[in-house]
Amino acid sequence: MAVRNSKELGEKPIGKLLIQQAVPASIGILVMSLNILVDTIFVGNWIGPIAIAAINVVLPVSFFIAALGMAIGIGGSSIISRALGADDHKKALKTFGNQITLTILLSTLLVVPGLIFVDSLIPAFGGKGEIFDPAKIYYIIVLCGVPLLSLAMMGNNVIRAEGKPKFAMIAMIIPSVGNLFLDYILINQLEMGMEGAAIATTVSYFLCLAYIVWFFLSKNSELRLSFSHFRLDFPILKEISSLGTVTLARQAVVSVTYLLMNNILFDLGGEDSVTVYAIIARMLMFALFPVLGVTQGFLPIAGFNYGAAKYSRVRKSINTAILYSCLMGLLIFLGIMFFAPDIVKIFTSEASIIEQTPSAMRWVFAAIPIVAIQLIGAAYFQAIGKAVPAFLLTLSRQGFIFIPLILILPHYYGEIGVWISFPIADLLSTFITAYFLNREIVKTLK
Repeated sequence: MAVRNSKELGEKPIGKLLIQQAVPASIGILVMSLNILVDTIFVGNWIGPIAIAAINVVLPVSFFIAALGMAIGIGGSSIISRALGADDHKKALKTFGNQITLTILLSTLLVVPGLIFVDSLIPAFGGKGEIFDPAKIYYIIVLCGVPLLSLAMMGNNVIRAEGKPKFAMIAMIIPSVGNLFLDYILINQLEMGMEGAAIATTVSYFLCLAYIVWFFLSKNSELRLSFSHFRLDFPILKEISSLGTVTLARQAVVSVTYLLMNNILFDLGGEDSVTVYAIIARMLMFALFPVLGVTQGFLPIAGFNYGAAKYSRVRKSINTAILYSCLMGLLIFLGIMFFAPDIVKIFTSEASIIEQTPSAMRWVFAAIPIVAIQLIGAAYFQAIGKAVPAFLLTLSRQGFIFIPLILILPHYYGEIGVWISFPIADLLSTFITAYFLNREIVKTLK
């Protein structure tokens, strides 16, 4: 018999509950980020700096397809959290079954053209010159495993919607540890180069999915599916799609950003500049783990209590999440400002990369102390099922502000124009989100 403890989301003190939800999420993101970070260090030292740039070129394509699973997972999890809060277990089950069917169909359909047009996609995302061949090797192998990653990302969000953050954390840790272990065996010991790196990544996806399948088949989950739940239901699909589009659009914009950044930086400074961006992108994934953990912990709390019409708890969860994440952002900012040169030396011994990266990294992290407001604000609208404001606020930073800046500023300021675009976009999008979030609190959550 499954344990029904999702009701704790509507009963425990918000501060304690947020820590309970955010700490496992943060640890999971930390381990996953460390995996990406150490994987980059391994690849850079055991294969070479060009390999770092090659993986960075491949990530937008594979992550966009995998993001379908994340989008369906987050969109459906918002429905599940609110359904559990309203004690509508039937809708929660139907939503989960539809999530699985939709993820399998869409991720598989996208992988096929991704493989057919490999020779066009890699150069389009900046895989030019010496970067092309290693990027193609990595791309083909990893893309074949992307449907597994899509299902894993979807399932992980549903585990969190049930109020089981520790299991979601383990689901993130398993592939990370597995990938590093396989990296050492395949790259360092067997000297398989880019093929070894790609196989290690793909096998780690399988390990993650295997654990998630075990969770939902075990007594730990309260979502006990039957075959009827997998039959597509149009009203539920429509709701999943409207909310999932927010996440998918964000990931699409991330992919477009990678495309533009890799091409702009290649034109401005060649392979070295692309490698600088690859290192900074890895640090962004790694350093923001506590802020992203608080955001993930906040989602099921806000969704459940909104579904249960406990609006005072929703307000308190917003304020507490912003406070915690801004304090974390300040610590991250200070660490980057003081230790940027030492951080870069971990990735590479190339003098030109070591010289260029620290100042660029400081610009990119300059507004991190307040960017949590933007993340929590956009997440709130997604958690309560308001797709349009969630969509617009999620895209405000990268889509509406950052991309225009990197298309304009480099013409006047060169490569520094790329780096200063980051804090400008962070500041403007945070002010916009703060305005709409405050208006929503005044109007809806009294």
